[in-house]
Amino acid sequence: MPSFIARRLLAALPVLLGISLITFGFLKLTGAKGGICAAILGERYTEERCAVIREKFGWDEGLARQYGRYLTRTLQGDLGESMVTRRAVSAELGERFPATMELALIAMLIAVLVGVPLGIVAAARHNTWVDLTAMLVALGGVSMPVFWLGLMMIYVLAVRWDLFPTSGRLSSGVVLLDRTHLHLVDSILAGDWATFKDALHHLALPAIALSTIPASIIARIARSAMLDVLGQDYIRTARAKGLGERAVVMRHALANALLPVVTVIGLQTGYLLSGAVLTETIFSWPGVGSWMVNAISSNDLPVVQGGVLVFAIIFVVINLVVDISYAWLDPRIRYG
Repeated sequence: MPSFIARRLLAALPVLLGISLITFGFLKLTGAKGGICAAILGERYTEERCAVIREKFGWDEGLARQYGRYLTRTLQGDLGESMVTRRAVSAELGERFPATMELALIAMLIAVLVGVPLGIVAAARHNTWVDLTAMLVALGGVSMPVFWLGLMMIYVLAVRWDLFPTSGRLSSGVVLLDRTHLHLVDSILAGDWATFKDALHHLALPAIALSTIPASIIARIARSAMLDVLGQDYIRTARAKGLGERAVVMRHALANALLPVVTVIGLQTGYLLSGAVLTETIFSWPGVGSWMVNAISSNDLPVVQGGVLVFAIIFVVINLVVDISYAWLDPRIRYG
């Protein structure tokens, strides 16, 4: 197992290097014909001011030297400085990312708790009304626009029925000592269960809205994987030995159907951690999705570049975790 993990880590290094080259090239391409200077200066753009900025950031140096400096800074955790706020991009990302992480993980938890059982039940009751209903629900979940669902949830559950707050992470006047910037975790560490309940109350609507598409995708993949496994010879043998259907499905089929389910869970988690732009915007959630939208609107290129780099690294790390989980779920992969 350690050698398998070491091989996967070594295989990830060229990918990470390629990501750094692409994000560096992104800024260079954007800077063609004075694009970076125009983004910084706006209406104040002149060739003289652009020359000053290029000299300040070393953009007139050779590409190899610029990339070397960029890679060194990145390895040190320096993602540059925002053109709008004049703050370090890494500092702003550190403030925003916990909100997105909290929202994404709760949404993925809901998606797994709903999607996996839905797919298992649909496969176990194949070609019955249960299967048809489950797949109709999954189809509706994956087809329904998140922005429309979010707005309807706010209107019905928050405005009309006053069951949930419409936006934000905490109610006005609630004070919480930030240690991790994860409100649920911080409230647990402080033993403040009233604040925990308030944070969970604010998290409910955006997490449910965000979980609909992943839950639907997980349900469809789980159903497909289970149907494939349930048709295998060893499943027929288990049934012939007199095992109950529940034991056949849960003990023999589910474990062998988990690999594609784990894959889609990993990919969907990466998407959610990269910022749920629509959900965060609708619910005024202060995460990286809304942060990146604001950066793109204001031509804040260092923020866009740093955000893209971090999101790409998140995908690589999650895929690495998924690969390692394969070896844990199926020893044949580990020793193959």
